[in-house]
Amino acid sequence: MQKNHKEKKERNNQKLQLLKEKVNQYDDIAKIGEITRRSFGNNAFDGILTMIGVLIGSMSSGIRDPRVVITTGLTTSIAIMISGAWGAYLTETSERKKSLNELGRSTLTDLNGSRIGRASRFAAVAVSLVDGLSPFLGAIVVLIPFFFSAYFADVFIMYYTALGAALLALFALGVWLGHVAEENLYIYGLKTLLAGVVSILIGSLLGN
Repeated sequence: MQKNHKEKKERNNQKLQLLKEKVNQYDDIAKIGEITRRSFGNNAFDGILTMIGVLIGSMSSGIRDPRVVITTGLTTSIAIMISGAWGAYLTETSERKKSLNELGRSTLTDLNGSRIGRASRFAAVAVSLVDGLSPFLGAIVVLIPFFFSAYFADVFIMYYTALGAALLALFALGVWLGHVAEENLYIYGLKTLLAGVVSILIGSLLGN
């Protein structure tokens, strides 16, 4: 029994290792990591700022029911997720197909079934998933306080907590971008944080 379990574990480890090697090969060919990093940063930023707009709009309209805020936030974030994933997949597929065909014509080779072709298709899927999930996850982080409405004495405390979470998420995103760029982490964090503050101020002015 233990021997079978050990063999099964070894087979699973081998499969994971093969998958990791294949992904690394595709990344070397299609530069997936670089593109997905940009997509994650851009789209998570969009998701957080969009939720700031939803929160300011709801607060200015006097919405006191947390369920309305959750519903509005979720439907908005799902729409962003579908838009991001769908648009990225179509764009990446189109661009990579064009590049693959041009390379195939220059080498007089059909590359669709080659490693380059497989890497190209894998990249389109990977980028579309990141494009879709990153704004959705960014939005969900901002909405978390409203899922725990029973622990808040007043709905406006939830609003301020959610806005605080949004600013914190923006700062964390900026720190990560600074790490990627190998630049000052806090400067990058403050840059992304400033975008959130500006959005809150403009939204509040419009709401008033």
